[in-house]
Amino acid sequence: MKKLVPIALLTAIAAPALLVPVSAMAQSRAELRDDRHDIRDAQRDLRRAERSGDPRRIREERRDLRDAHRDYREDLRDRDRRWAENDWRSWRDRNRDLYAHGTWRAPFRYTRFQPGARIGTVYYGPRYVIGDPWRYHLPQPGPYRQWVRHYNDVLLVDVRRGTVIRVVPGFYW
Repeated sequence: MKKLVPIALLTAIAAPALLVPVSAMAQSRAELRDDRHDIRDAQRDLRRAERSGDPRRIREERRDLRDAHRDYREDLRDRDRRWAENDWRSWRDRNRDLYAHGTWRAPFRYTRFQPGARIGTVYYGPRYVIGDPWRYHLPQPGPYRQWVRHYNDVLLVDVRRGTVIRVVPGFYW
């Protein structure tokens, strides 16, 4: 019984610390869902105001819609920032051999890309696509997006437009 009490105390103290990333992720997901719901509501209210023809009400509803979009973008940035700072870096530090540079070569020179840059299809051809992003603790790319290796960096590319969405510099050792 004497040993059980300290173990129970340690478990009670350590358990919340272990659950923080999971709860933060769930909170982020719920926040994003709520933000999308707020955007739909604001769009509906704006349509109603436009049908009524009251200019003052239309301005207010447009402002509400802008605010809802801003909140959604901020929550997306926060989620991405948490992912970038925590998830893959700590995973990479524990699994160094998975991120080894290897003998990877490309037929083009290194260019440091920024989000929003347009790149040619040669940069995101099938040879450079990361087919299993979950292995590296990268988030799912989504429709028409692919994670691509560019030397030691990883790029998230919109394959329809050839636009760089996200850059993770120094991903590989």
